[in-house]
Amino acid sequence: MTKSSKTKLEYQKKYNKEHAADQVKRRRAQRHAIAKGKSKVGDGKDIDHKKPLAKGGSGADSNTQSKSQKANRGWRKKNPEMYGANKKGKK
Repeated sequence: MTKSSKTKLEYQKKYNKEHAADQVKRRRAQRHAIAKGKSKVGDGKDIDHKKPLAKGGSGADSNTQSKSQKANRGWRKKNPEMYGANKKGKK
Protein backbone atom coordinates (compact mmCIF):
# COMPACT_ATOMS: atom_id res chain seq x y z
CA MET A 1 0.00 0.00 0.00
CA THR A 2 1.41 3.38 -0.92
CA LYS A 3 1.53 6.16 1.64
CA SER A 4 -1.55 7.93 0.32
CA SER A 5 -3.52 5.13 -1.26
CA LYS A 6 -7.27 5.48 -1.03
CA THR A 7 -7.55 2.21 0.89
CA LYS A 8 -5.01 3.30 3.48
CA LEU A 9 -6.62 6.70 3.95
CA GLU A 10 -10.04 5.09 4.43
CA TYR A 11 -8.58 2.65 6.95
CA GLN A 12 -6.89 5.46 8.90
CA LYS A 13 -10.09 7.51 8.97
CA LYS A 14 -12.10 4.53 10.25
CA TYR A 15 -9.41 3.65 12.84
CA ASN A 16 -9.20 7.21 14.14
CA LYS A 17 -12.98 7.45 14.45
CA GLU A 18 -13.22 4.16 16.36
CA HIS A 19 -10.34 4.97 18.73
CA ALA A 20 -10.96 8.66 19.38
CA ALA A 21 -12.45 8.04 22.84
CA ASP A 22 -9.46 5.92 23.90
CA GLN A 23 -7.05 8.58 22.67
CA VAL A 24 -8.83 11.13 24.85
CA LYS A 25 -8.55 8.80 27.87
CA ARG A 26 -4.81 8.28 27.24
CA ARG A 27 -4.13 12.01 27.02
CA ARG A 28 -6.20 12.69 30.14
CA ALA A 29 -4.32 10.01 32.08
CA GLN A 30 -1.00 11.55 30.98
CA ARG A 31 -2.11 15.02 32.14
CA HIS A 32 -3.25 13.64 35.51
CA ALA A 33 0.08 11.87 36.04
CA ILE A 34 1.98 15.07 35.24
CA ALA A 35 -0.22 17.09 37.61
CA LYS A 36 0.37 14.57 40.42
CA GLY A 37 4.12 14.52 39.82
CA LYS A 38 4.22 10.86 38.73
CA SER A 39 5.51 11.82 35.29
CA LYS A 40 7.13 14.76 33.52
CA VAL A 41 6.93 15.96 29.95
CA GLY A 42 9.72 14.30 27.98
CA ASP A 43 10.86 11.97 30.77
CA GLY A 44 10.63 8.86 28.59
CA LYS A 45 7.74 7.35 30.54
CA ASP A 46 4.32 6.21 29.41
CA ILE A 47 1.13 5.92 31.37
CA ASP A 48 0.22 2.24 31.46
CA HIS A 49 -3.37 1.12 31.91
CA LYS A 50 -3.38 -1.93 34.19
CA LYS A 51 -6.46 -3.21 32.37
CA PRO A 52 -6.03 -2.04 28.75
CA LEU A 53 -8.60 0.36 27.34
CA ALA A 54 -9.08 -2.04 24.41
CA LYS A 55 -10.10 -4.74 26.88
CA GLY A 56 -12.65 -2.56 28.69
CA GLY A 57 -10.34 -0.82 31.16
CA SER A 58 -11.17 2.65 32.40
CA GLY A 59 -9.21 5.87 32.25
CA ALA A 60 -9.48 6.30 36.03
CA ASP A 61 -6.36 7.07 38.05
CA SER A 62 -6.77 3.74 39.87
CA ASN A 63 -6.25 1.91 36.55
CA THR A 64 -3.06 3.75 35.58
CA GLN A 65 0.61 3.59 36.47
CA SER A 66 3.77 5.24 35.19
CA LYS A 67 6.18 2.93 33.32
CA SER A 68 9.15 3.33 31.06
CA GLN A 69 8.33 3.35 27.35
CA LYS A 70 10.32 0.17 26.84
CA ALA A 71 8.38 -1.72 29.52
CA ASN A 72 4.99 -0.40 28.44
CA ARG A 73 5.40 -0.90 24.71
CA GLY A 74 7.41 -4.12 24.74
CA TRP A 75 4.96 -6.41 26.49
CA ARG A 76 3.02 -7.24 23.32
CA LYS A 77 6.03 -9.07 21.92
CA LYS A 78 6.06 -11.28 25.02
CA ASN A 79 2.26 -11.85 25.03
CA PRO A 80 1.09 -11.82 21.38
CA GLU A 81 -1.93 -14.02 22.13
CA MET A 82 -3.61 -11.27 24.18
CA TYR A 83 -4.52 -9.26 21.10
CA GLY A 84 -5.13 -11.99 18.58
CA ALA A 85 -1.66 -11.96 17.05
CA ASN A 86 -1.00 -15.22 15.27
CA LYS A 87 2.04 -17.39 15.43
CA LYS A 88 4.32 -17.23 12.40
CA GLY A 89 2.73 -18.76 9.35
CA LYS A 90 -0.70 -19.34 10.94
CA LYS A 91 -3.84 -17.28 10.44
